[in-house]
Amino acid sequence: MRRLLLPKGADGHVLPLLVGRALRAFADGYVAVLLPVYLLALGFDTWQVGFLSSATLLGTAATTLAVGAWGHRFQHRRLLLAAALLMALTGFAFAAQSAFWPLLLIAFFGTLNPSSGDVSLFVPLEHARLAEAAHGEARTALFARYSLLGSLFAALGALAVAWPDRLVLMAGLDRLDALRAMFALYGLQGGLVWLLYRRLPALHGDKSPPPQPLGPSRAVVLKLAALFSVDSFAGGLAVNSLLALWLFKRFDLSLAAAGSFFFWAGLLTATSQLAAPRLARRIGLLNTMVFTHIPANLCLIGAALSPGLETAIGLLLLRSLLSQMDVPARGAFVMSVVTPQERAAAASFTAVPRSLASAVSPTLGGVLIAAGWLDVPLVACGALKIAYDLTLWVAFRRFSARF
Repeated sequence: MRRLLLPKGADGHVLPLLVGRALRAFADGYVAVLLPVYLLALGFDTWQVGFLSSATLLGTAATTLAVGAWGHRFQHRRLLLAAALLMALTGFAFAAQSAFWPLLLIAFFGTLNPSSGDVSLFVPLEHARLAEAAHGEARTALFARYSLLGSLFAALGALAVAWPDRLVLMAGLDRLDALRAMFALYGLQGGLVWLLYRRLPALHGDKSPPPQPLGPSRAVVLKLAALFSVDSFAGGLAVNSLLALWLFKRFDLSLAAAGSFFFWAGLLTATSQLAAPRLARRIGLLNTMVFTHIPANLCLIGAALSPGLETAIGLLLLRSLLSQMDVPARGAFVMSVVTPQERAAAASFTAVPRSLASAVSPTLGGVLIAAGWLDVPLVACGALKIAYDLTLWVAFRRFSARF
């Protein structure tokens, strides 16, 4: 297992992080699809679904900002253990509540993820550890394995959206209780992640510099953060929860069929992660980020304008094959342009604006869908992301030869 997960030249101490990433991704895979179903089953309106999705991302931004500002004062292992404990509490609390305002508070302070990517306070802490565990091409390969596990297990998690219906048939539960059981399972997985992270070493290696707040790299990090926020605002218009809602409303897709779609979409995304390091070696990290992203967003716009389900699904699957190839390249790029001491802070400060920006757009997307403008969020998402890609390339193309 160690040989399969770790690229040559990577430190084995990050193995629990990779396994923990897989567990979290599996949970995120079914939560993203079941979240709107559960909230609608509780009697909430479409705009409330979008509002709660926004609350999850806004709360994530707040906790991630706290990690970036003050996390260097604490051991990363302790912060990761606290994050895993929060994940466990989030799942059990969400399963126990039915009223809007308690769920809103849990969504804000908890770790639920309504998107296809990993937006959580785990990210800056894990990225800093990964960056210390490898160098050069091995670092890009390690980030690719990290993203691959996330995509693969998120795809497997999407298949689990069929479990509530099976619980109804096999265990005699009503549908709402079956949905609650899935959020309780999310809490159990948080407990498993906590057990895994207990195996992490308490201290950084002797040769690893102690983490520090942003300093020499502040200007480049702020520029990247601003650009990433545009990308994330756009992505928030088509997070998995809203994309599932779009499929339900536009094509009357069943829950089982939606689960199958998100499984294959995730599987294609996972497959693409294997190609990302090789592509980055050939054309560079920046070009990998940009020139795989633009076609993916053209596919999203095409899917939104498609007259039939088959064409829309085909374009969305093609988008899935391309849209996340930039993720390992982006993580490695950010870690490459900052000093080692600033890596945790840089990962946090590039993640926070993304979470803040993406926190606003699900509410907007939910309102547009509720108003009957089903396709507008997807078209706007694709157009804004293409604008981000072009701006990023123009702003950083002079560095592309270095990374």
